[in-house]
Amino acid sequence: MAIRDIVKHPNEILEQKCLPVTKFDKKLAVLLDDMHETMVENDGVGIAAPQVGVNLRVAIVDFAEGQEPIEMINPKLVLFEGEDTDVEGCLSFPGIFGEVSRPDHIKIKAQERDGSWYELEAEGYEARAIQHEIDHLDGILFTSKISKYVTQEELDAMIAEAAAEEEEQI
Repeated sequence: MAIRDIVKHPNEILEQKCLPVTKFDKKLAVLLDDMHETMVENDGVGIAAPQVGVNLRVAIVDFAEGQEPIEMINPKLVLFEGEDTDVEGCLSFPGIFGEVSRPDHIKIKAQERDGSWYELEAEGYEARAIQHEIDHLDGILFTSKISKYVTQEELDAMIAEAAAEEEEQI
């Protein structure tokens, strides 16, 4: 496994629709392993292949400790409903954060690294992260969906407030 460089905006690969994966081989497994290691090293919760310079429909979401990462190859959004607005950031846009509205409940169909198909339903933050990564595969940048930019200071205050509320509930 290797840590790869994160492609930063502006770079044209970030705005291209990615090609479908047709070969499920050792090269794909290495890409998935490298992407996961790169994402963890950069404190991300998701990463898409174009963010490491590869034009393929491959993405990973991993934010729940103790759970396996969600590897999505050739993912398709098959159901989306509800709406939620929350703050997002992106490894390809360091220091940029903004409020983005997305469906709150989704279902995807995607392939595993061995090529087998699976379906997954997700809600809340997990659904948001999955949609953000699928957008990358379609060349859609989260900055095109931001309704309000948020500074690092505002984000830090929101995180501190959420942590304090969580502490009160315990």
